[in-house]
Amino acid sequence: MPKAAHGKKAARPRPGFRGRVWIDGPEGTFIGYGRVVLLERIEEHGSITQAAKSMQMAYRHAWDLVDSMNRQAKAPLVELATGGRGGGGARVTETGKKAIRVFKRFREDLDAFLKREERKLKL
Repeated sequence: MPKAAHGKKAARPRPGFRGRVWIDGPEGTFIGYGRVVLLERIEEHGSITQAAKSMQMAYRHAWDLVDSMNRQAKAPLVELATGGRGGGGARVTETGKKAIRVFKRFREDLDAFLKREERKLKL
């Protein structure tokens, strides 16, 4: 079996149809699976720094992703609070929560479609 990074054995791919989905905006990728996870972690931790750490992602990369989503959206997906006595923070806006829901619904629909098509071909 092939080895993955860090010496772990790579998982065998499950036979069947798989797909990935993302939504492009005027600057390229607007939202995709990784960005949705980042939004969920920001919602959970109230901080881009903590969200990035929980994903083993560099803060700068997380910040760039949030900035990109906010620039491409009609309304911000994440609002930032500046530092102070208790430090800064971040919160996912209602627009951001809606983006998470829409993306997840779209992904569920894609997965269901792929399963239906896969069943059609297994005669």
